[in-house]
Amino acid sequence: MAKLKFKKLPIHIGVIPDGNRRFALKYGFSFEEAYWRGYLKVKEFADWCREFGVKYLTFYTLSVENLNRSQNQLATIFKVLEKAFDDFIKDERVFKEKVRVMGLGRIHLLPRRIREVIKKVEELTKDHDRYYIFLLVAYSGRAEIIDAVKKIISAGINADDIDENVFRYFLYLPEWVPDPDLIFRSSGEMRLSNFMLWYSAYAEFYFCPKLWPEVTRDDLIAALKDYEKRRRRFGR
Repeated sequence: MAKLKFKKLPIHIGVIPDGNRRFALKYGFSFEEAYWRGYLKVKEFADWCREFGVKYLTFYTLSVENLNRSQNQLATIFKVLEKAFDDFIKDERVFKEKVRVMGLGRIHLLPRRIREVIKKVEELTKDHDRYYIFLLVAYSGRAEIIDAVKKIISAGINADDIDENVFRYFLYLPEWVPDPDLIFRSSGEMRLSNFMLWYSAYAEFYFCPKLWPEVTRDDLIAALKDYEKRRRRFGR
């Protein structure tokens, strides 16, 4: 298969992988099976992005609001989440292709076993620098901004010294990560759902009608071709 080339490629793609539960209902799968298929699609999507040359990927993995779901649903989500991070540790491609993996959000809200596996995968991949996968867990765009404000106050920074660069330093994503150029959302929903509110100020958006586990390589290609046509003005 000849490698596709794009005239203009996003360096960083933010992904809202929506539709796992609807996928379960549509095809008669258990929620656990649907969530696991959703995670496998995350890895597949990441493979396609590396194939095309996208360096940074950020996935909306679990929102703070999701933590209000029933105990049965949360138990299923946590089980798949733990498997997912553990699977990154066992995936040879992560080490062969020098992929750095990080979990970001209000991690302290998660069960201990998940916090531990996140810490382990971060430690094992901390020196990788070719590709980056950020998984937003127990995440909320508003919560991230509030947490940044609290950190700034705790640091004793004078109000007159605060600008966008200072504020950006206190957000979850490391300051060297560029803002997403493209936000890809599956399932046909057309909203941000509290995702990367600070970073997405000038991002382009692509809404795919398919449920997340149904997304294919061709859907990503369609998004990248659509992005090629966009004229980015950054407010100018």
